[in-house]
Amino acid sequence: MDERAYPTRPFLAASAAVIRDGRVLIVRRGGDFGRGIYTLPGGVVEAGETLTQAVTREVREETQVAIEPVALAGYREMIMRDPGGRPSRHFVIMCFAARWLSGEPVPDTTEIVEAVWRLPEELDGLKTTEGLREIIADAMAKL
Repeated sequence: MDERAYPTRPFLAASAAVIRDGRVLIVRRGGDFGRGIYTLPGGVVEAGETLTQAVTREVREETQVAIEPVALAGYREMIMRDPGGRPSRHFVIMCFAARWLSGEPVPDTTEIVEAVWRLPEELDGLKTTEGLREIIADAMAKL
């Protein structure tokens, strides 16, 4: 059973706007949760991990890219509700501005179906997570 479905508390997650030559690393989700949505790589913080350790691990697991988290670029809260109004998912996501260190994106197909470098304006017309463009702009300003 998925412990993140119908949670009794929010889950803490970390994501990264990884910037390289004016482009940002964007992933398109696969699987049952968020399928087809373009977003930043990241995931849930594990017990004993710092936020920067978690985001570094998650980006490497999902894309094979090594990063250096530099600063927080904001946060997002994602609360999904079932038809009865009960919270079916609840995440608090700390979003980092990060520098690319090495590696080319290779998607972990258990979670994502695409991992690519895009200019921010290339996100226009794509189905993205809420506030993605603002987080990317904040991240670019911090780098």
